[in-house]
Order: sequence, then C-alpha cells, then structure tokens
Amino acid sequence: MDKPDKQARRAARKQQPLTEDERKARRRAKRNLRHAEAMGFLKGVTAMLKPGDLALDCGANVGVVSSLLAETGADVISYEPDPYAFAQLNAALGDRQNVQLVNAAVGASSGTVRLMRASNFDDDKKSASVKSTIVDGGRMIAAENYVDVKLLDFLTILSDEIENRGEIAFVKMDIEGAELDLLEAMDAADLIKDIRCLVVETHERKFAELRPRFRALREAFSKKYPVRQVNLDWI
Repeated sequence: MDKPDKQARRAARKQQPLTEDERKARRRAKRNLRHAEAMGFLKGVTAMLKPGDLALDCGANVGVVSSLLAETGADVISYEPDPYAFAQLNAALGDRQNVQLVNAAVGASSGTVRLMRASNFDDDKKSASVKSTIVDGGRMIAAENYVDVKLLDFLTILSDEIENRGEIAFVKMDIEGAELDLLEAMDAADLIKDIRCLVVETHERKFAELRPRFRALREAFSKKYPVRQVNLDWI
C-alpha cells in the first residue's frame, strides 16, 4: 500500500466516532497513568522526608497517603471533614505518635460549612466518601445529603507553622473543588514559597462553571512555580 492510501486510512479512523466502551477505556488508561505518575512522585517525596519535617494531608480520607507519610518519621497533620472517612482514618492512624488527626475541612476562612455527599453515598460509603465537598454545584453530588462540619482557616495554619518551623516540607491537597479558592488565597498571601513541595488534585471536571478560573490558575502557577515544587496533576 502506498503512502497516500495509508494516510487516508488513518484519517478515516480519526473521523470514526469512538464507542462508549472505547471512551471509557481511554479515560481508564489516562487515570491509571496519572495514578502511576503520582505514586512515583509520592515515593520521591517520602524519600526526602525525615523526622522533624512537617507534612500536611488535606483531604486525608481513610489515610492511604497519611500512612505513607507517617512511615517517614515526619510530623503529619491529617485533615478530613467527612465523619465516615474520619472514623476509618482514626482507626488506621489514631495511635501513631507522629500523626495528628483533625476532623475538619480546610479553606481560606473559618467557621462551619455544609459538607455535601455524593449521590451514591448511602450505597457505597467507602468509595463515595472521597467525593464529599463543601463547594456547590458539583457533578454527581446530592446537595440535600449533607452534614455541617468545622472549617479551618488554612492560611493561618500555614502562617503559624512556617513561623514556627521556617518551612513546611510537604502539603497534599485533595479537597474536592475547595482547592481553587484556597490556592488563589495562598498565592496572594505569598505562602507557597515556604512550602518545599505541594501536590494538588484539581477538580475541573467536577465543577464546570469553575473551569475558566482553574485554567487561569494553572497558567499563572506554571509561570511562577517549578513543577517539582507545585504539582497540580495529583490523582
């Protein structure tokens, strides 16, 4: 077959719409790749942590990442607002001397806030608890299924810890959309420069109305912070 025929066949394949199964397979492959990359990044982070360092896990859920951080001997503070997930977190890490568990959400202000659950929360609490959010308008969220939780001012927490320690070694942030306001506020307060490594899962897909702000944030951060310090592609 000559070259023009090959190019025509490639063009035809590109124009042919993917089936739903093919689209799901592609999304699954991308998720698996991001997971592998994130876990590799985390392995590098844990290799650098040592006793006396401080690691903050925001959106700790049941403690998978917190457990890995705790094994380094670093001081770990884990924040998890969902009562169900916090009970699992406490069962896993409640007896660790270098781990502090905090049953609260983090944000750019303090008070009490509504934590909304996923629409399938009552059917599968373990899997659905990772989707609980304090941000309105989330995809697959049942706004009527909520609990009121404490909200902590993370800017003050960071400022106090930086003043006490000089820097924060590691921050992991997976807080289901609330990261947008918080990252903007952290940047405006010039707090990120004193965090050795910050990894964040952003949730553009979950909050369609926030996508322009997420794009602007990504563009600004890519110019201001090296990816080895600020990674916005956490899983």
